[in-house]
Amino acid sequence: MSLFVLGTASHVGKSTIVAAILRSIVSRGIPGAPFKSQNMSLNSFVTMNGKEIAMAQAVQAAAALLPPHEDMNPVLLKPKGEKISQVILFGEPYKDLNICDYYKETDVLLKKSVEAYYRLKLRYTNIIVEGAGGAAEMNLYKRDIANTLLLNELKIPAILVADIERGGVFAQVYGTLKLLPPSLQGFVKGIIVNKFRGEQDLFKTGISELERISGLPVLGVLPYQTLHIPSEDSLSIYDLKVGCEGGIRIAVINLPHISNFTDFELLLRSAHLEFVKPGMSLDSFDCIIIPGTKNSIVALQTIIDSGTALEIYRARERGIPIIGICGGFQILGEKIIDSGVESKKGNYKGLGLLRVTTHFTGYQKTTVQVKRTAKPVPPWIDRIGDVTGYEIHMGSTDLTGDDEAFFGDGAVSQDGLVMGTYLHGLFQNKCAVQALLSFLHEKTGKEYIPLDSLDNDPYDDLKDLFEKNVNMDFILSFMEGANHKTKL
Repeated sequence: MSLFVLGTASHVGKSTIVAAILRSIVSRGIPGAPFKSQNMSLNSFVTMNGKEIAMAQAVQAAAALLPPHEDMNPVLLKPKGEKISQVILFGEPYKDLNICDYYKETDVLLKKSVEAYYRLKLRYTNIIVEGAGGAAEMNLYKRDIANTLLLNELKIPAILVADIERGGVFAQVYGTLKLLPPSLQGFVKGIIVNKFRGEQDLFKTGISELERISGLPVLGVLPYQTLHIPSEDSLSIYDLKVGCEGGIRIAVINLPHISNFTDFELLLRSAHLEFVKPGMSLDSFDCIIIPGTKNSIVALQTIIDSGTALEIYRARERGIPIIGICGGFQILGEKIIDSGVESKKGNYKGLGLLRVTTHFTGYQKTTVQVKRTAKPVPPWIDRIGDVTGYEIHMGSTDLTGDDEAFFGDGAVSQDGLVMGTYLHGLFQNKCAVQALLSFLHEKTGKEYIPLDSLDNDPYDDLKDLFEKNVNMDFILSFMEGANHKTKL
């Protein structure tokens, strides 16, 4: 069988709960895979065959001990601005569409999504489906391929996730259930309350009330807890902790349409990392990172107009390391030449801190997993060694004076303090984090304590938390093969 995880709103924890269920069932020897028909996110991942899917489904695949596959997220929307999103279909660029034109594709995209679901089901038997946003968006019922239309096609049991931290959990649950189309209400079999802070015994009467007004069992109350798994989308930026107070201070410029900010989550464990809004002072930071963005030209203009460009130039004069990832790499260059692909046709002057030029000449996108070796460039790149990651970008960048930062990728200034790369996931490599932080600690005279061991599997921690607080027997009752397997 399969199970549909619906939510009362966006960011209630559906993605994490899907990952928890998957790790729980596969640890029992029960097969399972994730599925989300439509995701809107600028955090994405590249599969082994070069297909782009949402980071959330890649994380869920990792929890299920599976390689990510484009069928797990057939439709990915990547907002570009001006009410336009790039539509990724089965891992490849499909079209740039405004919302009205996108909804004209509803029937086609729903059909393709259902086909992807059944292909996965043939391979993995139990599919844990994640809905999108709130399940009871009444104005979207005729075109909601991620919730109501999909549930109507699949006709599988569902559970509803509510976020108690937001407040109004009773209204969330009752309102969502009552506003669902009557033909779908019966598919919802239970409720999970997520992100609870405090003493759970004090919520026992709350559980009773939820069960009374909904007529459904509350399967569990999950405590609010920080786990080291990648976040889903830009809403999660504001949930990230700033890391180690009093330590090395790293600024990540919070650009419009910031993408793959999960690149920096590992840095949070050993540094004070902040997502800094354009226009804010960068005087107190030891390192500046310009991250990826869905629209490099819009982000470049924002950096210039806000005064952040001047802040970056002043940091460069002080000898502060400056790093650009993907779109940030393009922004650091001398020029971006667009034939009308990324933005309006024209030549755009970059920050000029790297001697490179970027060209946007076609709609083609580079999506590939890569292994790179750092060039022997002091003072910190030469400490990195070999890394793995992935590229997701439009355009190509040519060196016009500087050397590569890695063999086959990026650029680095002559003094080694300005570096750009297309490598997403660079700072998910422990060696890259150690290289940067060890240098920054030496430069600032602060004591460096290396990262703790990363051997502990965060998905096992998530599974343990989930199983401690949720009725797993109820979940397993919907899994084919559950009666014949025992926990490993």
